[in-house]
Amino acid sequence: MPVRRPRLRPRPVRLFLTALVATLLAAVSLPTTASAADTPARGSAYMGIGVLAHDGQNGTPRDTRAAQTEGVDVSSHQGNVAWSTLWSSGVKWAYAKATEGTYYTNPYFAQQYNGSYSVGMVRGSYHFATPDTTGGATQADYFVDHGGGWSQDGRTLPGALDIEWNPYGASCYGKTQSAMVTWIRDFLNRYKARTGRDAVIYTATTWWTECTGNYGGFATANPLWIARYASTVGTLPAGWAYQTIWQYTSSGPTVGDHNKFNGALDRVVALANG
Repeated sequence: MPVRRPRLRPRPVRLFLTALVATLLAAVSLPTTASAADTPARGSAYMGIGVLAHDGQNGTPRDTRAAQTEGVDVSSHQGNVAWSTLWSSGVKWAYAKATEGTYYTNPYFAQQYNGSYSVGMVRGSYHFATPDTTGGATQADYFVDHGGGWSQDGRTLPGALDIEWNPYGASCYGKTQSAMVTWIRDFLNRYKARTGRDAVIYTATTWWTECTGNYGGFATANPLWIARYASTVGTLPAGWAYQTIWQYTSSGPTVGDHNKFNGALDRVVALANG
């Protein structure tokens, strides 16, 4: 008769190792799942999407005697905006997101861009840059062709380039500092060639320093729109002695993103006129 060998029971060490391997595998898989879940859908970015996460919020602007004009920026997140309510509250100008990359147009753009104009505001449009998808000149063309144009009617502001943290991946879009400067220059040059205007640059000092090496070469031509949620604008990027616009909060009334134009309403109109 065949000899039956006794069944060996798993040793405690073997059980421990098996459990340890399972735990490690689970731990390794968790960050990938969480990261994918935290990445927003393409097209959903907006001005200031990375400000709170990277720079935080430290108060609101102090009262000042300097003339400043309240404005807002909007995107598809706001949907149809109550422009008459904002106008009555003292908001006199607005920017609406028109495009992102070369793959997205804001479905609420017409209501936001034309609605702000209809109540009396000076209005403009902005483009959310994605330097990792297509070139700067290509994105400038897409912007101009989908709402980013300009007309000298005294009520239309030059287009704005929203260049900030990448919500879909690496903060600097996988570009070196010099490559980022080249991308921005290509966008600005094409925009001016198409419209005759120098685009406004929206950014945050920390992002600009990290991703362009604090390049100062655009300051002579392009107005600065600085993002900083604090009581003061703080240190500005190199080259700019002052900001034209300051986005100071993402939690304002009616529409979250509120801004102060550095000057009275006649200066807003002056920028519109070029």
